[in-house]
Amino acid sequence: MAMRQTPLTCSGHTRPVVDLAFSGITPFGYFLISACKDGKPMLRQGDTGDWIGTFLGHKGAVWGATLNTDATKAATAAADFTAKVWDAVSGDEVLTLAHKHIVKTVNFTKDSNFLLTAGNDKLLRIYDLSSPEAAPQEIAGHTSAIKKALWCNDDKQILSAADDKTIRLWDRSSTEVVKTLTFETSVSSMEYVADGEILVITYGKTIAFYDALSLDLIKTVEAPAPINSASLHPDKDFFVAGGEDFKLYKFDYSTKEELESYKGHFGPVHCVRFSPDGELYASGSEDGTLRLWQTAVGKTYGLWKCVLPEDLGTENSEPLYNSPPEIKA
Repeated sequence: MAMRQTPLTCSGHTRPVVDLAFSGITPFGYFLISACKDGKPMLRQGDTGDWIGTFLGHKGAVWGATLNTDATKAATAAADFTAKVWDAVSGDEVLTLAHKHIVKTVNFTKDSNFLLTAGNDKLLRIYDLSSPEAAPQEIAGHTSAIKKALWCNDDKQILSAADDKTIRLWDRSSTEVVKTLTFETSVSSMEYVADGEILVITYGKTIAFYDALSLDLIKTVEAPAPINSASLHPDKDFFVAGGEDFKLYKFDYSTKEELESYKGHFGPVHCVRFSPDGELYASGSEDGTLRLWQTAVGKTYGLWKCVLPEDLGTENSEPLYNSPPEIKA
């Protein structure tokens, strides 16, 4: 009898959840931030989904959100033409960075001293957070709105994905394009895995893996439905993806075989990410919820309690957990 996946449901948002990010592992555990069209990004304990706080200040949909490695700072990108930097411990707004159009993406350098932003004005901007009043460094080249921009290669290079159907690798010091990838359709998401320098890209029904330094293709996998986001497990043994059919798919990375699929959301899945310890993955959806899913179903972790087969009745309908199928976090 197969173990039943029981996701933790994190409610609180009132509009679609469009982006999420985990911090690194800190002495206090790890943390999860969510970006939502309700304009109120939320911080949660990563392993349980417990709400910690809401960052209040944006006046429009929040399209992107990120935490620095030690979860002391947060950054958000919004439709109110600003990016904001927050103290993730107190929840206070630290900086508002004015832009000329909707901001879609934010990313800290490893040392948290610089913030990369991009959005509908087609420019990449690098802000020195130690002197925020200084004009940011601007990098032009994309011909449509930029969806995602990420530091890579020890913050010496930048990866950007835009609606011009390209992904571009930029050199930080010269601000020149190193290489461009062109696709037949717009790229829906991009994840950078620093350990191993792997780039995970989704477009249409395709999940593609590239070498992040050379942008050489490693492999592609076709999913049953259009995919909006994918994430590679830290051990690189499998990856998860979610998209337009409301489902989450888990694939074997080496064989490309579909291992599992789960339906829990009541709308398209917009974003999915593995936790830094690989024990769970989080998904955000059009239905306004985040859900946390166990990587190894049946393991005792966070709010999940393992129940051994001998503890179960003979009925297949017997619940496998001491908790209802839908756990509110």
